[in-house]
Amino acid sequence: MPNPTAAAPTMPPVAQKRPQTSTLHGEERADDYGWLRDRNDPTTIAYLEAENAYTESLTAESKPLQESLYQEMLGRIQQTDMAMPYRKGSYLYYSRTIEGQQYAVFCRRRADEGAGEEVLLDLNAMAEGLAFMALGDFEVSPDESKLAYSTDDNGYRQYVLHVKNLVTGEVLPDRAERATSIAWASDSRTLFYSQEDEVSKRSHRLYRHELGGGHELLHEETDERFGESVHLTRSGAWLVHTIASHTTSEARVLASDQPSAEWTLIAPRQQDIEYYVDHREDLFYIRVNDTGRNFRVVTAPVETPQQAYWTELVPHRDAVMLSDQDCFFGHLVLSERENALPHIAVMDFATGMSRRVSFEEAAYSVGPSANAEFAATTFRYTYQSFVTPPSVYDLSLTTFASTLLKRQPVLGRWDGSRYAIERIAATAADGTAVPISLVYRKGVARDGQAPCLLYSYGSYGISSNVTFSSARFSLLDRGAIFALAHIRGGGDLGKKWHDAARMGTKQVTFTDFIACAEHLVTEHWTSSDRLVIQGGSAGGLLMGAVTNLRPDLFAGVFAQVPFVDVINTMLDESLPLTVGEFEEWGNPKIREQYEWMRAYSPYDNLTKCAYPHMLIKTGLNDSQVGYWEPTKYVAKLRTLKSDSTTLLYKVDMGSGHGGASGRYDALREIAFDFAWILSRMGLADAPPLA
Repeated sequence: MPNPTAAAPTMPPVAQKRPQTSTLHGEERADDYGWLRDRNDPTTIAYLEAENAYTESLTAESKPLQESLYQEMLGRIQQTDMAMPYRKGSYLYYSRTIEGQQYAVFCRRRADEGAGEEVLLDLNAMAEGLAFMALGDFEVSPDESKLAYSTDDNGYRQYVLHVKNLVTGEVLPDRAERATSIAWASDSRTLFYSQEDEVSKRSHRLYRHELGGGHELLHEETDERFGESVHLTRSGAWLVHTIASHTTSEARVLASDQPSAEWTLIAPRQQDIEYYVDHREDLFYIRVNDTGRNFRVVTAPVETPQQAYWTELVPHRDAVMLSDQDCFFGHLVLSERENALPHIAVMDFATGMSRRVSFEEAAYSVGPSANAEFAATTFRYTYQSFVTPPSVYDLSLTTFASTLLKRQPVLGRWDGSRYAIERIAATAADGTAVPISLVYRKGVARDGQAPCLLYSYGSYGISSNVTFSSARFSLLDRGAIFALAHIRGGGDLGKKWHDAARMGTKQVTFTDFIACAEHLVTEHWTSSDRLVIQGGSAGGLLMGAVTNLRPDLFAGVFAQVPFVDVINTMLDESLPLTVGEFEEWGNPKIREQYEWMRAYSPYDNLTKCAYPHMLIKTGLNDSQVGYWEPTKYVAKLRTLKSDSTTLLYKVDMGSGHGGASGRYDALREIAFDFAWILSRMGLADAPPLA
C-alpha cells in the first residue's frame, strides 16, 4: 500500500487483495476488493488518499490549463446577479448571488412598488465552517409569516427540516431529521412532511406536526419498492399524499383546512399503473397511464374521486408523452414530449381549445418555471438550448404571446451566433433511429478530424435534455463538438423508449450508445482516437458497460459517480435505493434477472485487455452510489489493463453524489475535468479561437 504522505507518486496505487467469496445460484462469486467498503478501516482511507495523490501527480502539468479554463469560464459568468422574481401572495420571491460568495441568498419583497428587501436565508452564512451546504425544500406558510425549509450540510442528501419565523427572524425549535417533502396546511400552524429511513434512504413515513407540538406518524409504507411524498396543490385547497415506485403509484387527498381529518384514497395501487393528482374548483385532475404508457388526463369530482367517476379530458397518444400537468383557475398547462423534444400545450377551460407553444431551434429544452399563483393569467416557463442561455418567459394564457423577462447573461466576447445546432440520428442494431443532438463552432470541418465529447444517461426513463452551459464553450472554442445521445432507457421518446431498455432488455441502452458513437465516426464528425465519452451515476454504468464492449472505440472515458458494481449492490437490500430499483434493473436473487445483470455489470465484466484513457470521480459521502463501487472498479481494473494509458481516480473527501456545492468550487472541478478531456482530444495546447 503506498504511503499517501510521501512525495507525489509516479506509479499507480495497488490495492491489497482480500478475497471474499459467496455463492449465488450455485456459482461461486469472488470479490477481491469488497473490503474497501469499510470506510472506518484506515487502509481504505489510505488507499483513497493514495489514488488522489497519484491523480494529482499525473495532472500537475495541466495546472496552468486548469487555471486558464477556470478564468475563461468565470469570465463568462455575471457573478453578482438576481433570479427573476416570482409572485406568491403579496410578495415577490427571488434569489441573488454576490461576487465572491459561493452560495445564493434567498429573499422577498412586497409586490408594492418601493418595498424593501427581506433576506429569508443566506446560505453563505449558513455554510460558515462547513465544506458543503445545500438547500432542499423551501415552503412559505399560507399566511406568509413562516418558512419551512430543509438543508444538507455534508452531501449525503439527508435533509433536516427547519422552521423560521419570518416576522421575528427566529429559527424555531421545530425540527425533523431526514425530511424529504414539506407541505403546510391552510392554518399555517400544521406541517406535513415525509421522512426517509436512516439506512435505506427510502421515504417511508408521513408525519403531521403542529408547531410547538409533537410529530404524529400518519402512515408508514412497508413495501420497500415505494416512497412517500406530500405537497399542497396550487389552488391551496388540497394536500396530496403520493406513494410511488418506479412503475406504480397511489394518492390520498386531504382538504387543507381540515388538517386533522382522515385522508381520502383516490384509487388503490395497481401494478404498473401510475397516477398523479392536481386540483381545480370541484374537480381533481389526474394524469394516469391506465390506457396507455404515455398517460392521459381524467377529471374526478372531489366528493367522489374514485375510478368509477373518472371522465377523460385528454386522451392517451402513442407518439406524445404527457410528462406533467399544471392546473390554474382558467387553464390547464401540459408538459409534453414528442420526437425527443419537450413541448408546452395549453387548454382553455372556457373554450375547451388546446394549442402548443412553438419553438424554432432544432434542439432545446423548455419547462415550467415558478408558477405559484392559481389565478394567474400568465404561465412562466424557462427555455434554453445549446446556444440560447436559460431564458424566463411569461406566456399570456389569453393572447398566447410570450414575453422574455430575463436571459442569463453571458459575459466577455461570447456570441451565440458563432455556433450551430443539429439534430441527427444513428441507426441501432434493430433498425431504430436514435436521435443525437450536436453543437459545434461554425467552420469546424466535417472531415473526421474534429474531437468530440459524447454524453448520455439512458436510465429510469429520465430524458437527456439539451441544456446551455457557458463553461462548455471552452471546449467548442478549441474546435471540439459536443454530442448528446438520446438513447433508449431514458425517457426522451416517452415511456416506451424507457421500456425498450430496462430489466431484461437493458443491453439496448449500451448498444444504442455504441451505435451513436459509430455513427459519429462513420459520418466523419469525429474519429475514434479523438472521441471522448462522459456519463454520471447510471450514466457511469453506461460508461463502464460500453468500455467493456468496445474499448477500441474511445480515446477517453470520463465516468462520474459511476454505478459499476451492479450485482453486489442489488444483492444488498440494506443499501439506499436497492429494493426500489428492482423495477429498473431486476433482482439478482432471481436467476433469470441475475443473468441480465451478469451480462453487463461493469465490475463483473472487466477483462485483461487494452483500455482507453479513463478518469473516474466520486464523493466519499455519496448516498446514491457508494464510493466503494468506483473504488473497487478502479482497483480491479488496475490489475487487468494491458496498456500504457492512464487510469485516474479522484475522490472528493467532503462531498456526495452531486459534487462540490459551492459555485466557485464546482467551477474549478469543471476546469479540472475539461483539462483532462482536452488532453485526451489532443487539444491541451490549443488556444481558444478568437
